Amino acid sequence: MRPPSCSLARGPLLLTVLVLPWLGGTRAQDTCAPPERLTYAEPKEDISTMKDFPVGTTVSYTCRPGYVRILEKQLSRTCGKDLEWSPKEQFCTEMKCSHPGDLENGAVTVTDLKFGSKATFSCGAGFRLVGTSEATCIIVDKGVAWDRDLPFCQKIPCKPPPDIANGHHTEAAEYLYQTSVTYTCNDVPRGSDPFSLIGSATIVCTFNQDTLDGVWSGPPPECKVVKCTAPRVENGFRRSGLGFSFTYNDSVVFECNPGYFMVGSNVVTCTKDSTWFPPTPTCREGEAEGSGSTPHIHKGRVVDGQKPSYTVGDFITIECYAGYTLHGSARIQYIGGNQWAPEVPTCHLSAYITAIICVIVAIVVILAAFWIYKKFFSQNGSYTVDESCKETCILKSNVPAEMEELIQA
Repeated sequence: MRPPSCSLARGPLLLTVLVLPWLGGTRAQDTCAPPERLTYAEPKEDISTMKDFPVGTTVSYTCRPGYVRILEKQLSRTCGKDLEWSPKEQFCTEMKCSHPGDLENGAVTVTDLKFGSKATFSCGAGFRLVGTSEATCIIVDKGVAWDRDLPFCQKIPCKPPPDIANGHHTEAAEYLYQTSVTYTCNDVPRGSDPFSLIGSATIVCTFNQDTLDGVWSGPPPECKVVKCTAPRVENGFRRSGLGFSFTYNDSVVFECNPGYFMVGSNVVTCTKDSTWFPPTPTCREGEAEGSGSTPHIHKGRVVDGQKPSYTVGDFITIECYAGYTLHGSARIQYIGGNQWAPEVPTCHLSAYITAIICVIVAIVVILAAFWIYKKFFSQNGSYTVDESCKETCILKSNVPAEMEELIQA
């Protein structure tokens, strides 16, 4: 029989073993870990000091700023028997800004409308942006909104058009993109020489692509008195333009008298410098209507103006074949008698091709010399000649006597 002390000692130990699991041994295994931090929501109560979350514990949440509850989703998560928090799916979603709207004469580009998204603004050709070029969807109070107002597209303005001497231009309230102005020369008293408008009468407001500043399409015209003297051609006459006073852009057509042919252009025009262009032609004595044939261009060809036959005043254009250079004028005029002015040009081999040929010839000469050396000299430097031509070589060459004896040996 065991001593009574032994049975008494076992009593407290057994009680400890039975009680310890109830006090906390199994509870530590039946609790959830603290729930992970959510980017879209936060607990209503402070749970930062809590370490154990028994099965069935429920944590309630509120959506973080910038987020809104997803309908039909509960704002809580519960510790399940599997010791996991559920439900897992997201129950708050990002708030969205309203669309910034349309931009007249421009475009709005948005990647998304959720907070943090950006909208960019741009204008069409001839317009420039007034305001910000970008806006961001940010949190405002308990909602979201764009951090910038919608800009607008302004038509690019030009500075007032320049004034000109002896003239004026049309006016507008504003000189904006695509606005045009037209210049006119002032009237003059009766009997005075009128002003001529030199240049384009109309200029348009455009813009610089880099700076988006307004610029005019070109310089303004000028108003000046242009007066060309009546042109005269010896042995010829004016077929049109028979007046005595000629101003800017007036033209005169000439014709030669019978028995003469024309050299130069038969039409001349009065320029802004009060001179005729091209220079007045000349009428030469000879065939009045001679025909000519296409000149032969060695290593070249006629590329413009070629005809079966030519009359006085016809022009042709000449070019050389590849590798050849033109010497003379590329454009010549038929002056009659199968003659051309300036003279028919010639085509010469270009310096580059000539250099290549010289290099090739030099290489051939060097190779030939090397072959001759190998043919008549042995590798040790002695002079050798084939037996078949020994006598012929001696007779035809002026070699020294010592060399002759060497060959005979």
